[in-house]
Amino acid sequence: MAIELEDLGLSPDVADVMQRLARVGAGIARIISRNGLERDLGAGVGTNAGGDGQKALDVIADDAFRAALEGSAVAYYASEEQDEVVTLGEGSLALAIDPLDGSSNIDVNVSIGTIFSIFPAAAGPEASFLRPGTEQIAGGYIIYGPQCALVCSFGQGVQHWVLDLDAGIFRRMPDIRPLPAETSEFAINASNYRHWPQPIRAFVDDLVAGAEGPRGKNFNMRWIASLVAETHRILMRGGVFLYPGDERKGYERGRLRHVYECAPIAFLIANVGGCATDGCADILTALPDRLHARTPFVFGCASKVARVAAYHDLACEETSALFGSRGLFRS
Repeated sequence: MAIELEDLGLSPDVADVMQRLARVGAGIARIISRNGLERDLGAGVGTNAGGDGQKALDVIADDAFRAALEGSAVAYYASEEQDEVVTLGEGSLALAIDPLDGSSNIDVNVSIGTIFSIFPAAAGPEASFLRPGTEQIAGGYIIYGPQCALVCSFGQGVQHWVLDLDAGIFRRMPDIRPLPAETSEFAINASNYRHWPQPIRAFVDDLVAGAEGPRGKNFNMRWIASLVAETHRILMRGGVFLYPGDERKGYERGRLRHVYECAPIAFLIANVGGCATDGCADILTALPDRLHARTPFVFGCASKVARVAAYHDLACEETSALFGSRGLFRS
């Protein structure tokens, strides 16, 4: 046993896949803890299908998860590190995965992770993944940080496990609590401010204005450059995360992938009462048009995500005006 799954009512196939994912996750946590002692896990080794540079650990993780899922109920394996869907067998499940999220942080000892999503297998490889996120059986992540934790939803709440290093088992913790209605934290890469669409600038401007601005309170900005780490913080204490598309070539739809990054995170967030959109439209009902499709991504406490969408509904002159004149604050 690699993870405690009692009382969750999982099918034997899903439970077996979770055991395999947990076993690999525990092994990767150990590899990460020895970074530099035996090999440089952050060394560049190539480029993946999306055009991003691959680090050694990206490939190690992808190989490990794919090999572990052979002989399981997973028929189709879709990975950020693979150009196309890999057919593993004739099982009943399809698994999408970002084997190593946040790889730019490998060398600086900041939390990184694995993101995964499980669907019922459809008629073929692409059909198994180019579908609404509402059809996920499970969505979750493993975070490799000061604690190695596994967080997952099977459609009813969000469950939480922590790796017991002595026993090599992910031990069950209390379920993640519903997200708070209000928050004082937001996460965005402010270095891209000049490239953002005007509604995103207006939203952030009003947060940065703090107690003297229209929101009447101070906010703290966070940015870790690891989607798993950002998600874990929001699940633990609330907040909102934004990665918008912008005017730069190649960034029109942001940089995050819909299928194996945003959809599983959106599934988790929805199951603790939060919300996830592309800035306006619901991520979980959107249909990606290809395996490595990108999408702008805003998620976290529902009220904040809704407010981001509301900024997109303002007239252009209002998002460009001084914050005191925005229509959002006139009522």
